[in-house]
Amino acid sequence: MTYATRLDVADASLAVTSYSADVTAWSRRYFGPWWNAAEASPESVCTSPVVAANVDFHQYERLHLEVIGSPHTSTTYARTQLLVARNETEGAVTAVSKWPMLAYQSEPAAGRLTLYGWDTEPVATAAARLAREMMRGLLLRCGWSVLHASAVSLGGRVILTFGSKGAGKTTTALTLAARHGWELLANDRVFVRVNAAGGVDVLPCPAAAAVSLGLLDALGWYDLARERLEAGESLHPTQDQRVTDALMDGRREPLWDGERELKAQVFPDQFPTWFNVGLSTGGQAAVLLFPRIEAGATPAEEEDGRTLREGDFMGGQTEDRYPDVFGLLGVDGGGTADARAAVAEHLAELPHHSVVLGRDMAANADFLLKFAAG
Repeated sequence: MTYATRLDVADASLAVTSYSADVTAWSRRYFGPWWNAAEASPESVCTSPVVAANVDFHQYERLHLEVIGSPHTSTTYARTQLLVARNETEGAVTAVSKWPMLAYQSEPAAGRLTLYGWDTEPVATAAARLAREMMRGLLLRCGWSVLHASAVSLGGRVILTFGSKGAGKTTTALTLAARHGWELLANDRVFVRVNAAGGVDVLPCPAAAAVSLGLLDALGWYDLARERLEAGESLHPTQDQRVTDALMDGRREPLWDGERELKAQVFPDQFPTWFNVGLSTGGQAAVLLFPRIEAGATPAEEEDGRTLREGDFMGGQTEDRYPDVFGLLGVDGGGTADARAAVAEHLAELPHHSVVLGRDMAANADFLLKFAAG
């Protein structure tokens, strides 16, 4: 029996199919209301772009032997080694990774990617990742671009928050969501496109959200997460086991692996079910915030002249964890130059605010409310 999950976003739709109900259920959970993920009949999605994902070790072994027996290259994809063989005549791509044991067949011209693996969870997580990349390609080819930003929405108004890693994008978005009831639209990146009225529409780009132990604690979510874990639930499987252990032990201090902070990886659906934060399906950009976090600071606005930069757009080179190995995009990974330029021009007309925030979430929330109000 074949199961299917259909995703519908703006101009685009695609399906994830599998012989395992757990695989398609994972995609419904991962994309949820953000991308209108719903169970569908296999017959209704047969003409859509499709990610077909199955637990089948015989097919994995067949494709593994096919790749290593052919001319192939090696690259890194999703932080693992991937061996890639290309059929230049047909434009097809066959690839395998030894860990996790996954094999891929991509037919970009047909809008189909087939995935095989040994275990359900790696197959399910890979299927969701590939569906997201295929949808990204569909949206980019419809004129959308990708911004490196967190976003919250209320009544159709979207606040976009920009900055480099650690600047405070997530802190700003989750503070507004937790304290003032704004809906979380995105944790790290959004799709944007100029609409007919001259505004900039914003769509979510689903992903697990990286939230530090300190931020979980400051938002009042640490004990909620710990209780859920103690009851047998789990966070996203990409989470480092050391974070899970710290939560279970009640340790709240930051965890580091060298210079990289280890964070909780929150499923999108856990924001409403664990933390009572709603998820937004989109809206129109209204305000741009450029925060920075400073311990002990009193929240305040700064006059640093920060505006939107080219580096605030995501591009093919910045999506280095998921290079377009399978030919799913068809354009630059951040959208066309014309689409980005149009978005930048229209966003430049909106209010811009550079702000410094401290560690007091209540004070931050009250301060940010004045920018949310109008």
